[in-house]
Amino acid sequence: MRSWFQRPHSTAFPLSNRPQAADSPHHPARPDSVLIELQGIRKEYRMEAELVHALKGVDLTIHFGEMVAIMGSSGSGKSTLMNILGLLDTPTAGRYLLEGRDVAGLSQSDLARERGRRIGFVFQTFELLPRQSALRNVELPLVYADVPARQRRQRAQEVLERVGLADRIGHRPNQMSGGQRQRVAVARALVMRPSLLLADEPTGNLDTKTGQEILRLFEELHAEGQTIVIVTHEPEVAARCPRVVRLRDGQIESDTRDTPTVHPKTTASSFHTA
Repeated sequence: MRSWFQRPHSTAFPLSNRPQAADSPHHPARPDSVLIELQGIRKEYRMEAELVHALKGVDLTIHFGEMVAIMGSSGSGKSTLMNILGLLDTPTAGRYLLEGRDVAGLSQSDLARERGRRIGFVFQTFELLPRQSALRNVELPLVYADVPARQRRQRAQEVLERVGLADRIGHRPNQMSGGQRQRVAVARALVMRPSLLLADEPTGNLDTKTGQEILRLFEELHAEGQTIVIVTHEPEVAARCPRVVRLRDGQIESDTRDTPTVHPKTTASSFHTA
């Protein structure tokens, strides 16, 4: 049986170039499985007369298939780091290699293009269009990517089914619970088959039970090979991630893993077609 995300060779939509399973004859694994490499990243900005050093020479490598929590208190630099990882901001100095390409000095239009192709965002506040159905909300990134309507609808239906919302496709946000709305947001983030799923406090507006359900969904996606970075201040959320990076005063204070790192050269990408 094909996985829910697999599509036939005839699809006209461009495919991701993430590494594939080593046992797949169509998508052999790349020898280098690094997705993100930050080298000496600094970020400075002025707040009135004061020069703020938000990041002070951050070095960080994230491999395809990892699930990483980034933690830190207010002022630690975690939000700045998230914005740089998500191509929403650029560093003052340093190199950011995303799938081997240095994106630190790209123009705003090039950043937007790379962001749309490679990164899916999940926000604390869902950021859904209130008057549109779950299906239309999830289709939106595909509209911007000029994907034909029939493919848009099929792809959006598939990803909504994957996050457990097959029976909520026609519902608007105000007809859904907080957990269901966040699942729509996750589906929207995944519909472009991104290399990176970047989540900012994804359980912050949810009760404990619903938050646990969303974290289980992330764990399932991670098990399927999706790279996930969760920015959080909650230890309970970070504890669900095999790797935790802690920031303090603009620098990495610690970088710990629960288990020995096994880079996913033999793990199939979640959203690459056969």
